[in-house]
This record gives sequence, C-alpha cells and structure tokens, in this order.
Amino acid sequence: MNTPTTPLSPSPATPLKLGTRRSPLALAQAEETRARLSTAHGWDLAAIEIVSVIASGDKVLDRPLAEIGGKALWTKELDAALADGTVDFAVHSMKDVETERPATLVIAAVLPREDVRDVLVGADSVATIPAGARVGTSAPRRAAQMLHARPDLSVVGFRGNVATRLAKLESREADVTLLAAAGLNRLGQFSIGSPLASDTWLPAPAQGAIGIECLAARTDLCALLDAINDKPSHAAIMAERGLLRGLGGTCHSPIALLTTAEGDSLTLRAALFSPDGAERIEASATFAKDDAAAPVALARTLLGAAPEAIRRHFTGS
Repeated sequence: MNTPTTPLSPSPATPLKLGTRRSPLALAQAEETRARLSTAHGWDLAAIEIVSVIASGDKVLDRPLAEIGGKALWTKELDAALADGTVDFAVHSMKDVETERPATLVIAAVLPREDVRDVLVGADSVATIPAGARVGTSAPRRAAQMLHARPDLSVVGFRGNVATRLAKLESREADVTLLAAAGLNRLGQFSIGSPLASDTWLPAPAQGAIGIECLAARTDLCALLDAINDKPSHAAIMAERGLLRGLGGTCHSPIALLTTAEGDSLTLRAALFSPDGAERIEASATFAKDDAAAPVALARTLLGAAPEAIRRHFTGS
C-alpha cells in the first residue's frame, strides 16, 4: 500500500534571493539554509540565489561593537535589502540580531539549534589558563564571566571572524580566546579548542541559532519557510529574546543563559554580571513554551535581586 505524501511546492518562476553577510560563517549558514529549504520543497539549489552584502560590523574591527553602533551593524544592510526588494529573505546568527526589530519584519524560521557552548582556545580549561594571562574577547558576557571565574586575568579587545581571531591569537595579541562551538562546527573546524560545559559556563542568548527573516507582509514566504522552522529551537530563541527585552539589555550588558526543554516546557537559567566580573546574580524559571510573560517575569526577578553594579547596565524595570 502506497503511503500518501505531502505535495511539494512548485519551484519559483524566478530564483528567490537569500540575503546574507559576506563572512565565511555567514555564507556557510546561508548555504545550509538554501539546502534545507530546497530539500524541504523538492527544489534544485538554483531555485534560491545567495546575495551577500558587507555589513557595517564587518568593516570596523578595531573597536568593540558596543562603541560603534551595537548589533544593528550586523543587520541594517540586510534590513534595507529586504525593504527595497533586493532580497526576499535574510539569514542571521540570532545572537547578533538586536532584540527590538522593525514591525515590518518577522523571524519566519529558526533552524535546528547547533551546539550552544563556547570553546576555549589556548588552554585546556579555565582553571589551567596561566596566572595573569590575557583573554582576547570583545564580548561583555565572555569578559565578565571569565573575570568572575579568574579575576587574576586581563581582557584585551578581540574582534573579527574566526580566522581573524585565531590569527591574532597566533601572533600573541592574547594568550587565550573564546569562540562559539556552533560557528566552528559550521565551518568544519571541529578540533579547535576545548568546549566549556554549558551548565557551568553559560552561553550567550540565542547562541548556535540561525534565523531567517522576511517582510511580515510576505505571507507566501512565511508559508514556505515554515517547512524548515524547528519549533523547539524557535520557542527557545523567542524565550531568550523575551528575557533580553525584559532586562533592557544592550551590547554593554553582560548576560549569560541556558535554555533546556522537557516536553512542552522550557527551563531558562540566566546570570547577570557586572562588567568587571566582581558581581554575579542568577535565577531560573520553568514555563510553557508559549508563555511569553514568563521570561519577562524572570527578568524582573533578576533585576530586583541585582546589586547596583549590575543593574545600572540594564534598562528594564
């Protein structure tokens, strides 16, 4: 007996245009998105054209992102391309997407989340980093979390793609650095560094997640993209973004978190730090996947318990 199959979507008359940043990792994420969407609908890869742009955040590498415009520097060129129709949809690393997005845009799909862990490069563990060593990072979360664990260390600014940061490490601009396991995996660089356990070294919000965004008015694209939307990953990302929204965090705000799922429930564990790592506050909550109010309530709990050294870096109430 033949098993009925869901009819595949007809191939578009003209290629759909998928916007992406031009970095090697962003292009790898775009290729994954194209492959998943083509497979889901039975299309040739040629049905989707990858259109790359140079993001402002990729142009200025000598200053921390928070000093030159924040996460919008990763998205504004792609936002403009969506608005003027240069691209039909855009792919993002969700941890680089600002919490407040234009009402005209929608995160239509989130791909299955990759490894959320950070990878330490230059030492086997945080405990074995030599005393007084320099940690290369421009991420407030990584800097604060490292200084909390190892106040004897110092932090030096480190920005750029994976290859750039590894080259800076090789040239001894720092003794160790931290990279996202998801990015290394997507670039096929599985053997670099030592992954840090996510339950003791909490990751960044939305780390490891690829999101696909399009105009909210393009209901046709939203329907097509739903075929590759991983609902558990999407739910976790929206909860984490809800927490960020409740906290009023910025690129200057050190926040680390971990989301775990069990059945229809999510457990969100979050820690806030002072930038120098001296202060730390943690709280967690378990709630239904579709409970948008719970992450905001957790944000209030965290801010209510946080000392002024932490609270001043968040604008939530």
